[in-house]
Amino acid sequence: MILTALIFIVLGVLIKHGKFYNLIAGYNTMSKEEKAKYNIVKIATLFRNVMFYMAIITILGNLLSKYYKNDKIGLYAIILATITGLPYLLIKSNSNAYKKKDTD
Repeated sequence: MILTALIFIVLGVLIKHGKFYNLIAGYNTMSKEEKAKYNIVKIATLFRNVMFYMAIITILGNLLSKYYKNDKIGLYAIILATITGLPYLLIKSNSNAYKKKDTD
């Protein structure tokens, strides 16, 4: 579980601060014109924040799992992080808030 949390953290850092925007699904296949329609810096910030949230939930689940000596708590934490984090990321990043405004 700690490895999973570390992967979430590394992905968030790489995309936001390393500008590995092509790790974002669909972005690498867009044309330059399509990419220009999106504020990728804001999307990268959102991605980092969601990945950190998922990492924190996973780490907390791991700690609680060890404290209570119940492996199911860790499993529930990863499930919770995934079923809340990924849909939020997908819905939010595809909203109009992350599209650039036309200045015509």
